[in-house]
Amino acid sequence: MRRTKFQPPHAASGTKHAADAGADVGSSVGSTVELEITNVAHGGIFVARHEGRVIFVSDTIPGERVLARISDDSHAGFWRAEPVEVLHGSTHRRAHVWAEASIDRDPVERAGGAEFGHIELAHQRELKRQVLTDALSRMAHLDREVSVEAADGDDAVNGLAWRTRVRLHVADDGTLGPYAARSRHVIDVASLPLATAAVQDASPLGQSFAGAESVDVVAAGDGSAHVMVTPREERRRGRVAPAALIRERVADREFRLDAAGFWQVHHRAAETLYRAVQETVDGELFDPRAANLDLYGGVGLLAAALGDRFGSSTRVTSVESSTQATDFAGQNLSDWVGARAVTDRVDRYLQRELRTASAAERSRMRAATVILDPPRSGAGKQVVAQLAELHPAQLVYVACDPVALARDIALFAARGYELRSLRAFDLFPHTHHLEAIALLTPTG
Repeated sequence: MRRTKFQPPHAASGTKHAADAGADVGSSVGSTVELEITNVAHGGIFVARHEGRVIFVSDTIPGERVLARISDDSHAGFWRAEPVEVLHGSTHRRAHVWAEASIDRDPVERAGGAEFGHIELAHQRELKRQVLTDALSRMAHLDREVSVEAADGDDAVNGLAWRTRVRLHVADDGTLGPYAARSRHVIDVASLPLATAAVQDASPLGQSFAGAESVDVVAAGDGSAHVMVTPREERRRGRVAPAALIRERVADREFRLDAAGFWQVHHRAAETLYRAVQETVDGELFDPRAANLDLYGGVGLLAAALGDRFGSSTRVTSVESSTQATDFAGQNLSDWVGARAVTDRVDRYLQRELRTASAAERSRMRAATVILDPPRSGAGKQVVAQLAELHPAQLVYVACDPVALARDIALFAARGYELRSLRAFDLFPHTHHLEAIALLTPTG
């Protein structure tokens, strides 16, 4: 494979590389080293070693040899580096799907958000599989084979044009674009290849937004497109005004939500997870009269998956900390007499159940199916302990972070739950992210 390298800007441009500008006397920042990339790490970075030190390198592939510029030597256990030339490229390397993120650009001018875009799609999924299985092995002591499944249609378009929601940031001079990786430097871009055609058409790239903090572009399933500008002062005060009512359709069901509210980003993700949750729940363990829960429930997508599979008599409570999302969940779940939506933090809700539930309510909890779809940080020790004490019949854990999932599986294992099944989905092509669904049941 031919060499690929970043060509520095001509000195006449007056541009000085940020690493050189920030390097201290005695620092290694700005120096260039030759590295062999050995494996992938969680977070979209790759691992090399130099003189006994671990160096995390972006924009590479295991098996490659690169020249890389040290960008951070402030950590005792590892350094960071950015490749500037590929000396020996992987057979899985290809031209980056996003020109503005290519290795041909200065590392500080590479757009973030498509950190696997230089890797062929099938190998991206293999690397994600390795990260997931390694996390399970290291943290949960489980050797589990799993494949990373594509969303319908992604292979046909090479994993492009899937983002229905894009947040663009605004520089002090009004320039609009994504951040560079691990930076708040805004990159001026002319394209958004991961975005759907509707988002690309609506995106105001090239326009100035002086005084704004960010611009969100949302293309809804109902055909509407929304451009939402957040003024800098509003963001600093933590105020984000409601945007507009949109409608999303999954299977034969319509969901109402605010355009600025949470919804799955991939245009096929909501239906993929809806069906995967239905398929993951053990029907023999499911009791429609039990105190079934949908934790971190959003606008009710996964609670609806339960109701649509098991019928109108299904009892399920969706718990979500956002009042706005809970209001929509109440509307979206109105088909089921036994469905309700509660605004509360999950840990507080579970603590109240533990403190006040009657013997009959505890019995209904022990028969329950619990779906939990926590944020990237995972459920954590407290929620795991509370759920284990309530002792539901099965837990369906939807995870967007493999390390947090593996940690929580280990926590559940210590409290009497075992991993029964695991599926993984590539709902974020050309990034390091994946989604996984685990079924846990009481041991034995």
